[in-house]
Amino acid sequence: MASSSNTGKKIQADSTDEDYTEAEHEEEEEEEGLEHFDDFTLASSWERFISEIESVCRLWMSDGPKNLLVKGAVLLDDSGSLYKVTSETKYALKSYSMEYYFETNSAVDAGKPATWNFDLHDLQLCFGIKEFLVIAPQSASGVVLDAPEASKLLSAVAIALSNCSSLWPAFVPVHDPSRKAYIGIQSMGTVFTRRFEADRIGSQVPIKLMHLEGLYELFVSKFAYSTLDLSVHNFKVRIAMKLTFRTLPFDDDYMKNFDAKMIRSRENLSGETSNGTQWDDDCSWSEWYSAEDPVKGFELISTWSEKMVESSMEMAELENASPHEAEKWSISLRLEGSKESRIGFASQLHLLVDALQMSFEAQFIEDFVSAAENPGSDNLRSSLVIPSPTVRDRVLKELFMEDAKFSDFSDVGYKTSRAVKGAPLESLFAQFCLHSLWFGNCNIRAISVLWIEFVREVRWCWEESQPLPRMPPNGSIDLSTCLIHQKLHMLAICLERKCQLVEDFQDCIGSVDHIDSMSEEESVVGDDLMNIQTPSENFSGKVDRKPEDADLSNDTKSSNFTRRGSAGIVDSMMLLKSYQSMHAPYTQEPPLMTEDMHEERMQAVEAFGDSFNFSAQLEKDILTSDMSAFKAANPDAIFEDFIRWHSPGDWEADDDPESSGSTSPNALDINKSKDSWPPRGRLSKRMSDHGNLWRNIWNKAPALPASEQKPLLDPNREGEKVLHYLETLQPHQLLEQMVSTAFRAAADTISQTSYGELNQMETKIQQLYPTMASALRPLQVNRLSADSETIEDLKRLCVVFEHVEKLLTVAASLHRKLIRAPRLSREIFNDYYNFYIPRMGTGLTEEVVEKEFDKKQEIRDNEREVLSNMFVPPTANQSWRKVLSMGNLLNGHEPILREIIFSLHDKVSGNHYAARSGSVSQQDIETYRMYICGTSNDLRVALSVASCD
Repeated sequence: MASSSNTGKKIQADSTDEDYTEAEHEEEEEEEGLEHFDDFTLASSWERFISEIESVCRLWMSDGPKNLLVKGAVLLDDSGSLYKVTSETKYALKSYSMEYYFETNSAVDAGKPATWNFDLHDLQLCFGIKEFLVIAPQSASGVVLDAPEASKLLSAVAIALSNCSSLWPAFVPVHDPSRKAYIGIQSMGTVFTRRFEADRIGSQVPIKLMHLEGLYELFVSKFAYSTLDLSVHNFKVRIAMKLTFRTLPFDDDYMKNFDAKMIRSRENLSGETSNGTQWDDDCSWSEWYSAEDPVKGFELISTWSEKMVESSMEMAELENASPHEAEKWSISLRLEGSKESRIGFASQLHLLVDALQMSFEAQFIEDFVSAAENPGSDNLRSSLVIPSPTVRDRVLKELFMEDAKFSDFSDVGYKTSRAVKGAPLESLFAQFCLHSLWFGNCNIRAISVLWIEFVREVRWCWEESQPLPRMPPNGSIDLSTCLIHQKLHMLAICLERKCQLVEDFQDCIGSVDHIDSMSEEESVVGDDLMNIQTPSENFSGKVDRKPEDADLSNDTKSSNFTRRGSAGIVDSMMLLKSYQSMHAPYTQEPPLMTEDMHEERMQAVEAFGDSFNFSAQLEKDILTSDMSAFKAANPDAIFEDFIRWHSPGDWEADDDPESSGSTSPNALDINKSKDSWPPRGRLSKRMSDHGNLWRNIWNKAPALPASEQKPLLDPNREGEKVLHYLETLQPHQLLEQMVSTAFRAAADTISQTSYGELNQMETKIQQLYPTMASALRPLQVNRLSADSETIEDLKRLCVVFEHVEKLLTVAASLHRKLIRAPRLSREIFNDYYNFYIPRMGTGLTEEVVEKEFDKKQEIRDNEREVLSNMFVPPTANQSWRKVLSMGNLLNGHEPILREIIFSLHDKVSGNHYAARSGSVSQQDIETYRMYICGTSNDLRVALSVASCD
């Protein structure tokens, strides 16, 4: 059919006029070419409206699903394979929207009732269709309220689809939107046409329709007296049913009943039971806060596959059947709303970052405490409240409790947590940071007050020589931690050594008479064994041997009256200038240093110039101590002997094949070394240079054993330095270290939660530490400002932490409720993880997830008992309880939703409607179909009837 090349003036029709005037058929045309055709089928606006619908449908049909996806078809959120394309058209001053719904997988039978596909669209489930067309007005309601207009609109779409030879069913929404009512039509390609109608029966549901028997009779009444050549007594109706049960809200009453029911299974699995009233009492974060249970409940879906029913009595028996008899069980998760504000570590960490941003407003911590008296601090005075002294004293008592013991920090948390420069979880400063998160809503004034009192308690421990709680009194300083933790560790060690010095002094006074009665040799040996360390523990080539255990030669015994602080003979080494064996001295332990002390010493080392490169073990004070101890143990030694013992790499020995061989320090080796005396070799170039620093130190070092030397670490002086650092710490320096430690401690805390074998959760937690380390690294530079970009990065880190924390609470809640069904817990969390991760926000605020998680998971037969136990029988004081009237009860619970599909199939052959052609004579069609959804007082009915018009 050729289309006209002319355009005419449009005649506006009154939207309220349903008849067409003669003016609509007499449009004036202007000639634009030599030849033209008059297309009388487009003479009216009604016909043009049909033509527009037809052109759009032809375009969609020619494109096909693949091209429609390329052109921007939208995937429906509630379906995994259903797409939608939209087009707009107008008729009689009204705009209409045409929506074509299609699937990309043609092999999927979306309308098969026995499968109860959970991804089906509402119209697909109601009428057993696959692809379909919906036309609706573009209005606030989105439905056609006028019945004649709806019929006319549906007729226009039916004519357009017929002209396209399309078999798409078409629908028009009618009545009120809450009723979800539709009318529709579909050409089946034969002499049959299928008509659709769906509507909702509100609260006025007849008592008869509350039971399956009445619903069955309702369906039978639609065809029992029709013109079909069937008898009422010899037909078989196909029926499929789905029941949805919902657990009670997980409130206190439910959890008490649930715990009582699960206590035996918990004892069998773990040997422990939980007597708490909160769901997360056994979670690692419960010490700091109680999280709201993200799992609000479960929905259990039991389905009966398609079966044949011949009478209403069979329906009555089906209504009395237990859900355990259903062929299939599925479960879905009910979660808390995403818009609800959550209280947890992430929310408090965000407040701590705000406190860091405000810490640059003052130079001293005391300035924030005295902000109430400062007239220019209205913002601090009004919004940042300090808790009462009672709360403050309680926090300090928990931090400095006497029975608080330190643990091995290396065993706490993940090994990757060391990448974050903070304090270990169980340490004193980490606990201070965690308490600060909940002290006065973590504002800068409250933190300042708590810090000042914290430092006062630390000083009291120092002055009263009381052990510092939660800190080890020995060991080495871990430079990978924050500086405050290093200082507190140093103070704990100084406290211990300070107490040891006091005890040693008292012991010396009490044993003066006993010491006088001892021989001089015993006294020297006793002094040498006090507070010193065997050098073989620190230097290569040194032997851990006591003088009394060494097999000394006669010449060494002759010089014992001048030898002091000897730990034994060093292998088979001989002194260069005397015919004596070399002795290894007892040396002092290297001094402990914090990170800032190392930096100061390195700056001091640079003052020596570039002629020598010092390492941590070869600093001047340590070197002097070692040389003095070596001189005392070897009175006849020279500088070269010390180099051979302390730094063998700087001694270039001549090759002597006879001297190579056994290195064991026995008498035979000693005799061999004496035979080859004196040892042949020379100093390295750097040690033989003129003005070498080591030689200068050797010349000035006195011959003193370690027991008589001044200690390398002065505990009193170093302890006072630590306290001075803590008392003069600037606010931003304190907050920077608190932020790093709080993130690390919070991550270590939540990572200890038991959530079963969830690989995704394990990976997510392990990835959190590198993310934190990267975002917190600028805090170590100490170059921040209030408007630094790092502050914004830290706020983004809080959002990332919140996502991980939310996932962890869901995992912990599922693990606790489904501990006897670990596979089911794992599969549900995997579905939720895949649903949540793409919707995680990376901005400063958490993005709102509008779509609810409704993924279903099939339940295996061995897991049904676990799910059944979750439906605790309702108690008498629960106000939500209603009168039971639907049947199919599960532990006293009636279904919250019942869905039934009745269907009747017939062969085309033998029916007087059918055309006598071989191509369709054996076709089996669904002549009647009724979908019923709802409860005993709220039903929605959808009916489709195939007829020959």
